[in-house]
Amino acid sequence: MPWRDAPDDLRAWQEGRTGLPIVDAAMRQLLALGWMHNRLRMVTAMFLSKNLLIDWREGEAWFMAHLVDGDLAANNGGWQWSASTGADSVPYFRVFNPLSQSRKFDPRGAFLREWLPELAHLDDSAIHDPSPMERAAAGYPLPIVDLPQSRLRALEAFGNLPKA
Repeated sequence: MPWRDAPDDLRAWQEGRTGLPIVDAAMRQLLALGWMHNRLRMVTAMFLSKNLLIDWREGEAWFMAHLVDGDLAANNGGWQWSASTGADSVPYFRVFNPLSQSRKFDPRGAFLREWLPELAHLDDSAIHDPSPMERAAAGYPLPIVDLPQSRLRALEAFGNLPKA
């Protein structure tokens, strides 16, 4: 797999500074508590391995270093599933959209408000994807990647792999 070497993007993901609220809230929760819900593990793993096209092993190692419930088999298998690289993985063309995942599973933004206090004042709709003006006023970063473009990049990268 032609993974990207993108240390700044990796660091932004690790520190919860990607500009994607659900990803950032989840990563901040991981750093603070050493835990995150399984749905968030999948969202953040797919974001790293597919939208950022960064080697899933970087994320797997980061999670193992920070999870209080880290289990080698579950963590490794979960990352391979999310990155579409394991023996029993999600099809490569399945790429979670962090914005729709956020809206579906946290429609009122309660989780986002807890972990992104700088965005807590935004209404239930805006908190999932703040406008550039709202981001600037809150000191919250712009997204480090264009979601539709990054999805296409991932589909192309995975689709061009040699067939077994």
